[in-house]
Amino acid sequence: MKKYTLYTTMGAGFESVVAKELQTLGYETRTENGRVFFEGTQEDIVKTNLWLRTADRVKILLKEFKALDFDTLYNEVYAFDWAQLLPVDAKFPVQGRAVRSKLHSEPDVQSIVKKAIVDKMTDQYHRRGFLPETGSEYPLDIHIYKDIARISLDTTGESLFKRGYRVEHGGAPMKENFAAGLLRLTPYNGTHPLIDPMTGSGTLAIEAALIAKNIAPGTWRKFAFDNFDWFDPTLHQKLLEEAKTMIKPLEAPIWASDIDQSVLEIAKLNAHNAGVLQDIRFKQVAVKDFTTDLENGIIIANPPYGKRLKDRKGAEELYKQMGDVLGKYTDFSQYYLTADPNFEKFFGAKATKKRKLFNGNLRVDFYQYWANRR
Repeated sequence: MKKYTLYTTMGAGFESVVAKELQTLGYETRTENGRVFFEGTQEDIVKTNLWLRTADRVKILLKEFKALDFDTLYNEVYAFDWAQLLPVDAKFPVQGRAVRSKLHSEPDVQSIVKKAIVDKMTDQYHRRGFLPETGSEYPLDIHIYKDIARISLDTTGESLFKRGYRVEHGGAPMKENFAAGLLRLTPYNGTHPLIDPMTGSGTLAIEAALIAKNIAPGTWRKFAFDNFDWFDPTLHQKLLEEAKTMIKPLEAPIWASDIDQSVLEIAKLNAHNAGVLQDIRFKQVAVKDFTTDLENGIIIANPPYGKRLKDRKGAEELYKQMGDVLGKYTDFSQYYLTADPNFEKFFGAKATKKRKLFNGNLRVDFYQYWANRR
């Protein structure tokens, strides 16, 4: 069976998390900034798209070469056997990035790569300079870093964070793979209680339930590889059926609360779509009124950041309430994500550990308060 050089992309700061996920799935990995490489067959392409919780995409590395000028770029791309990858009617958008390279004009890089592929395919398919591009999509990517060019095929399509369970609504909810990444930075594995006291649209609690029940995060969606004409069409269904046999019952409670009943309704709908509504206890309650009789678990939350001046006072007051109310549950390890550099001051305690992350383009800190286990 043909082996491919594959790699995953991920948000900044999550390379080690994704590498660990891949290793748990049985792969040997090699990590670079923003990428983790591994080898695999078509079955592995399906498996990783289906099971990776914290990555963005799974790509096939088609070719790697040095490119100091546009002629080399054109010739190297032209030299690849495109007909074995792309049918004559393939739609093949080319995305490109160039960083710290002599070829720094990204529009030029993209258009030259596109031209080289079109020229090669018109020669291979004996067409006269025209390709219809009316068929399935094969998303291509050219990335040049320090003059080393890599051309890749994206097997994922829409980013892996688009699980398919979340209803669209206003605001900017946390991406699903980012939430899963935060959970992977805690000891959470489903054997201890988990509480999210500011759950919003429920993403952290839902991702926790998927981890606890061993539900594959790609269960509800299609991938780009589903439309590749050379890809074994039986594999996706086979691995999906296998994944469904691996689901476990929930071992420990998951609680999710919020002050706002309307967002809780959205959270419940999302949980229902993900098949975990019965596994999460949703409750409308303000942080200041929160109580629990659960023990030895994890509290995790993404409180409001108070970016606008008028919101800041409210956010600071909330952090103080969190310190007063949640801080006393010392047998819980507690994890808070916020962009406010003064969080510890208002929470009233210095974090055991602090990790810098980026939530989209926003620099945030993940404050970690480890439990005093009884």
